[in-house]
Amino acid sequence: MDIRMKWFYRLAFLLLLFAVIYVFLKIRQVWVPAAEIIGSLIGPFFVGGFITYLLHPLVGYLQKKGMHRGVAVILIYTLFFSIAGYGLYKGIPLFVSQLEDLSKNAPLFAAQYREWISEIEMQTSGLPAGLHGRIEEIIEAIENTLSNILGAIIRLLFALLNSIVSLAVIPFIAFYMLKDHEQIKKAAWYLTPKAWREPGKQFIRDADQSLGGYIRGQLLVCLSIGLISTLLFSLTGMPYAALLGVIVGITNVIPYFGPVIGAIPAVVIAATISFKLTVICALIVFTLQFIEGNILSPFIVGKSIHMHPLIIMFSLLAGGKAGGIVGMVLAVPIVVILRAAIVHARDHFIKSKTEHVP
Repeated sequence: MDIRMKWFYRLAFLLLLFAVIYVFLKIRQVWVPAAEIIGSLIGPFFVGGFITYLLHPLVGYLQKKGMHRGVAVILIYTLFFSIAGYGLYKGIPLFVSQLEDLSKNAPLFAAQYREWISEIEMQTSGLPAGLHGRIEEIIEAIENTLSNILGAIIRLLFALLNSIVSLAVIPFIAFYMLKDHEQIKKAAWYLTPKAWREPGKQFIRDADQSLGGYIRGQLLVCLSIGLISTLLFSLTGMPYAALLGVIVGITNVIPYFGPVIGAIPAVVIAATISFKLTVICALIVFTLQFIEGNILSPFIVGKSIHMHPLIIMFSLLAGGKAGGIVGMVLAVPIVVILRAAIVHARDHFIKSKTEHVP
């Protein structure tokens, strides 16, 4: 009877949870504006915390070598933001100018693209109706995918330009988070309930061991691939080299599917110019992805997440379905954190169960 009642309570709890989520989604017009305001306030702190997370191991390494923490923070902080600032100072004007040029020439590319579509439709008009319709669906899906990728990039740029004040605050937030790291840890420790302190500390340590190396290594690999692809595109006379290099670098963060997504815009633009440039562009992208998959990633990232490729592919498909490109980028880190949470919840449940056994 007790077991049945436990399952009844669990089922009732799940039903209540689903009901609350349903009502929560139904009144989204009430809480979405408030969530956007809160997000705009928390956003700079989140980015500053992420930068702190990336730089803290370097600061800790120099501190262990005998350097004063304040000096180590100033040194690493200055190097990071000097390099990042110089890159943004040189890269943003070039990136924006190429984006403007692409938008001006978009009608020409669209006309060329429409001509190809018409030719493909004429050549496939003699095929069975079902197969011809399927080809048209594939063409339409490719067109929508390209439009979504370009639209996402443009929206991101406008969002960054509109958030210039928030972006200016981020370096100061990152500096104080790095400088007062120990005080922040102590504050979080005392604010956490005593029963959660040790399990929470172990959970964060385990998640960081898997996720920290993956994130830092993946960002370094993406930066390397983006810079190299930009250089090679420029040397081969490919237009919009910086823009396409950024796309290749950003999409490279997505395991398995990233190389294909990053190659599509470059190959499509090259195809409107010449067949030779198309072949060169495709060779550049896929050669870089081969180097990344077989040399850079194993050396820099390694197997830090210790996750089977099938689980990674499933998480990428689920993330893409839920949040598009952004969902695919965040899929693997979220799954790593969920895995660590499930393992700790299981260990805590087993421990509490054994403690109650007489």
